[in-house]
Amino acid sequence: MRTGVIVAGGYSTRFGEGDKAVADLAGTPMSRRVADRLAPVIDDLVLNCRPEQRPAIEDALTGYDHPVTVAADDEPDRGPMTGILTGLRAAESEFAVVVACDMPFVDPALVRRLFERARDRDAAVPRVDGRDQPLQAVYHVDATVAACEAALARDQRAVFAALNDLDWAVVQESEIRAVAGLDSLRNVNTREDLRLAATEL
Repeated sequence: MRTGVIVAGGYSTRFGEGDKAVADLAGTPMSRRVADRLAPVIDDLVLNCRPEQRPAIEDALTGYDHPVTVAADDEPDRGPMTGILTGLRAAESEFAVVVACDMPFVDPALVRRLFERARDRDAAVPRVDGRDQPLQAVYHVDATVAACEAALARDQRAVFAALNDLDWAVVQESEIRAVAGLDSLRNVNTREDLRLAATEL
């Protein structure tokens, strides 16, 4: 069993008015676009958000192909690691793919490869231009929950504070390109990004 975790609880200050997680992207809420892209390679979905986002998120995911759990943060906007932790705590599988809600081009072929590379490890994380991409990565649920909890206990909120405690595989750009395009890791950060993405779908 494989779980998808979408992290959607940030305030998206660069995006401007409205909630990026449910922003209309060519007629579909952005988080639903991410969920639909993940559907072929997961068995259930967890969506992490702030409590006030729940109604719109639940509406966006109506009729989804897999069981859906909405996992709201107890303390909103404490950073992406807290969102990852909340999402993984709600997962019932051994491994889960974590994807930010603003990655509507996530490629199921890359996700499949990440699950393969995470086997017998704590995580598999893409690396492009020397930068690791922890918000499109596969994690061993129990190990990562423990690492996130330990990092927060040290008052460290950066995702890499938890990753440093994990045995993770780096998925290099050449391996990514062998199975998927680099657009899989592309973020929609601004309204202009959203308009451009809409022309490419």
